[in-house]
Amino acid sequence: MHDEEIKITSRDYWFKVVDFLQQNWALIDETADGAAIVYFFGDTSGIFDQMTFSSKAEAETSLRRNGFNLYEEDKKAQEFIAKPNPPFHRANHPNGLIYSSGKFWS
Repeated sequence: MHDEEIKITSRDYWFKVVDFLQQNWALIDETADGAAIVYFFGDTSGIFDQMTFSSKAEAETSLRRNGFNLYEEDKKAQEFIAKPNPPFHRANHPNGLIYSSGKFWS
């Protein structure tokens, strides 16, 4: 269902430029047991994929290895890229589950 709102507490945005004027975004939420869920979404706040990691540190390392940067650390990007705002909701990606499938993830 596309109207389902997804609650994400983190506001430490990660981003990856994937095409001209298009970014993929990620936020990491930690679970009660110390694991981390990475939510992937587009510029319109539609979550199209997610992955679970054993820790936030592992999630951050994987994001960097796959071309994501922490938005807060990139002052140049902040000049021309606006981060998406909540509420977040379920959405489909034209290429399916692009990250959790391994198609665009190493």
